[in-house]
Formats: sequence, structure tokens, C-alpha cells
Amino acid sequence: MFPNIAQLLVPLQNGGGGGGLAGIVGLIVYLAIIVAVIAGFWKAFEKAGEPGWAAIIPIYNVYVMVKVSDNPWWWLILFFIPILNIIAVFKISIDVAKQFGQGVGFGLGLAILSFIFWPLLGFGDYQYSGGSGGDAAAI
Repeated sequence: MFPNIAQLLVPLQNGGGGGGLAGIVGLIVYLAIIVAVIAGFWKAFEKAGEPGWAAIIPIYNVYVMVKVSDNPWWWLILFFIPILNIIAVFKISIDVAKQFGQGVGFGLGLAILSFIFWPLLGFGDYQYSGGSGGDAAAI
């Protein structure tokens, strides 16, 4: 009438490892995407005359992106305000694309599909047209 412990464990022994494998594969894909985005940031920052290592420093990388986009430094603050941060991401991404001679569509790609467009920008033949750095140098 009552199952013993061996009968309870039998279903757990059959096929329980598939979820773990899926998790490992998902983790590997996630890490590959993160590495691609960081590498794209790194190369794009170097093209813009900024240090590539800035891509791996939280908050500072956003400051450098604001600087590369030729916007004032205080746009960095907008990244910490809900709703405004969404607008700021799109505006900064479009401005970065324009600094590299690309249009609004590429800028939207930087914001929405960053794992594709940042490596494209960093490793592609895109040249930074340069800007005054906005007011970013004043910080």
C-alpha cells in the first residue's frame, strides 16, 4: 500500500540529467554572448580613442559610451532613473551609431540586439568620426 523509498527514487533516476545538461548549455551560450558584447564594446571604445578596458568596468563603461556618443556627462544619471533610462539607452545608442557613420536603424540594433550589433561595430570596418566628447570631459 505505501511505496518504499526505492520505489519513490526510481522516477528520479530516469532522465533527471537532461535539465542539468540544458542548464549547462544555456550557461555556455549566455557566457558566449556576454564575451561577444564585451569584446564589441572594447573594440568600439578603442576605435573611439577611449581605453578598451573601460568596457569591463560597471558604470564607467556607460560613462564612456555617453562620451563616445558626444552627449553631456549628465546623461549618465538618466540611466539610473526608471523609464528615462529606456529613452537614454535608445538616444545614446543612436548617437553612438551616428558617430560611427551609421543610421538610426543601426542605433536601434545597438540598443535592442546589442549581442549582434556591438561586435559588428567593434570588429567591422566602421570608423569613428569623432566628436568633442560632449561635456563628458568636464567631469
